[in-house]
Order: sequence, then C-alpha cells, then structure tokens
Amino acid sequence: MNIPKYHYFTFLIILLFNISCFQEMENEDEPDQKGPIILKVAFPNLTFNRPVDFQHSGPNTDRIFILEQRGVIYVFQNDSGVEDNTVFLNIESKVNDQGNEEGLLGLAFHPDYENNGYFYVNYTASSPKRTVISRFQVSGSDSDRAEESSELVILEFNQPFSNHNGGQVSFGPDGYLYIATGDGGSGGDPQNNGQRRETLLGAILRIDVNGQEGERNYAIPGDNPFVNNEESFRKEIYAYGLRNPWRFSFDSQTNELWTGDVGQNRAEEIDIITKGGNYGWRTMEGFRCFNPASGCDQEGLILPIWEYTHTNGDRSVTGGFVYRGTEISELQGLYVYGDFVSGRIWTLDFSDLDNPVNTELMRANFPISSFGTDQSNEIYLCGFDGKIYKFGYE
Repeated sequence: MNIPKYHYFTFLIILLFNISCFQEMENEDEPDQKGPIILKVAFPNLTFNRPVDFQHSGPNTDRIFILEQRGVIYVFQNDSGVEDNTVFLNIESKVNDQGNEEGLLGLAFHPDYENNGYFYVNYTASSPKRTVISRFQVSGSDSDRAEESSELVILEFNQPFSNHNGGQVSFGPDGYLYIATGDGGSGGDPQNNGQRRETLLGAILRIDVNGQEGERNYAIPGDNPFVNNEESFRKEIYAYGLRNPWRFSFDSQTNELWTGDVGQNRAEEIDIITKGGNYGWRTMEGFRCFNPASGCDQEGLILPIWEYTHTNGDRSVTGGFVYRGTEISELQGLYVYGDFVSGRIWTLDFSDLDNPVNTELMRANFPISSFGTDQSNEIYLCGFDGKIYKFGYE
C-alpha cells in the first residue's frame, strides 16, 4: 500500500510535538537548578554614610527609608535601578552622634501612617546626654518630605554613658510602640541597670502612643507586666535584663518578638522576648554567670535560645528577622542574623526550640549594622561600606 508523502510529514510533526511535550513535563517535575545564596548590592547607584536602619512605610507605596547615624533619613523607590534618593528628614542639629553608638538609631511608621502621616524616631541628644523618642509628621503636600517643625517629644530618659543605647523602635502586632533601651553603657553595667526595674534602661519598653496620661504624651498599656506594681518599677517596661539589644523584630507570621543582645566579652545571644521576662544581664552573659563569675542565682531568668562565643572575629551581634519572603525558598522560616564586626551571617532553625540548629550562611566583607525588610518581607542588610544588600542566587 502506498502512503502519500505528506502523511509522513504529518506523522513526523506529531511525533516531534509529543516528544517536546513529554520533555517539558519531565522538566516541570525537576526542581529549579539554583546556585548558592549570595549577597547582592540592592541599589547599586546609591551610597550612604553609616546607614543604621532600613524601613518601609507600609504595604502600598513600595518605598525604602534609610537612616544615616548622623541624623538624616533618605527615601527612594524600591527599584534596583533607582538613581536618586530624597532627604525625607534632616535632624542633624538635634542629634548627638559623637560616640560610636550614638546618633539617629531607629525609625517606625505608625500603623495608620497612610492616614495620619505619623512616624517615630529614636535618637541621642546632649545637654544632658539622653535618648529621645519623638513623633514627626509627613508633609501634607509632599509624601517624600517630613516636617521637621512637627516634632513632638514622646519620651526622654538620661543616658549615663555614650554606649549601649539600644535604638530600635517598632510597632508590634498589638499596635503599641516597642523601644529597645540598652543598659546605659560603660562596661559590665556598673549601675546594674539591667536588673533595676526602677529605670528604663536595660529593657524593652512598650507604650501606647495613641493615648495620653497626665503630662505624658503616651499611655501605659493596661496589660504591661508591671502596671500594678507598688515597688516603683517603671510601668513602661515590657521585658528587662538586657545589655544592649541591637535590633529586634516581630515574626510576621507568629508575632514572636526576637532580639539579638550584644554581649560583654565572651558571648552574643539570641532571645525570644516574652512579657515580663528577665533575660539575665548582668547576672549572666549568655549561658554563663557574669556577676558573680560563678554560682550566680539563675532562678527566674530566661536563658537565650542561642549564643555564640567570640571566635573567628565575632564581637557584636546584629539581630535580624525570621524570613517570610518568597525569593529565597531555602531561608523560609529561619531566623537570619549576623555579627557586626566579623560580617558572618547565620540562619537559626528553631523548629525544635530545645535543639535549635545554627548554620553559617556566608561572611560579608563589611560591618553589618542592621537588617530590614521591604513590604514583601524580603530581607536587606545595611553595610558600613555605605551599601544596602539583599540575598540572591549566584
């Protein structure tokens, strides 16, 4: 039987099509081939002077705000090709950044920022040496500019030394403003501020900026742990026993509050903060007794979920975030943090809190001053080389 030639061509085309489809189906079943995770400069055209905080203003603008320690906040679009930034707020004249750990240290946008334009900053000032928590308001005519004259001081407290100022401010899922204070400085906490609840130092505070009590420009949340005490404890305290909590964050999925707490000379620690918790400083440094050096009373103290010692150049923890983004699937659900001095970056798998698994991810060649997230929960790093970084694949 003779078959017309065009039937052969039709049969060949159908066969090749089926082979192609089969290969595509096989490829769909194979996992994506990705290279190792690396750090990439997120905004190659922008450089900053000692950037210490990375924030975004909410879910609908996709803008980034970078704090320079000297007292300047910049704003720009979250676009890797962005070429220019704008000065959002300049308060250099108010900020004292003479000490290495002083300056403009924290920024938080009000949960209703889209409507009220309020944001809050944490900075150090002089005469007297103190921490200032202030509210500012964005310009009514320009969303890229804040009104310096709108400052309302919310809270001030004296700082005995120039170091250990904490600096983070952040709104929790409960709508209250959380503030990291540090123990007030020097070495070894000579005033024992970490354990003295009569002071605001050595703690994480929680206040209600939507209320006002007496002469205060804030209210005390009714469920703060020491709100009903009769021992002169500061009612603003949410948790205490901290040396210098340098960067805390809320897990966007579980609402847990994480912080890195900078150690004295032996260990850096990672803590999950709970209401009313005492995290041990200066009685303990990490898992070890500090004052006294041995046989310390650990009753009632909450130990860190992880610590690392001062090896491989490590000296000062920079707290990070639990990764809840989508671009780097290998990091999903892991706590990502680093060391300011060594540049090492780790992930902490805390799925079993009794047996957490800590893994070194990479080592940056610059001091890591802060971590931050954008509106998509992707993690960024502020480097003291002046650049902003994010994770990507090689």
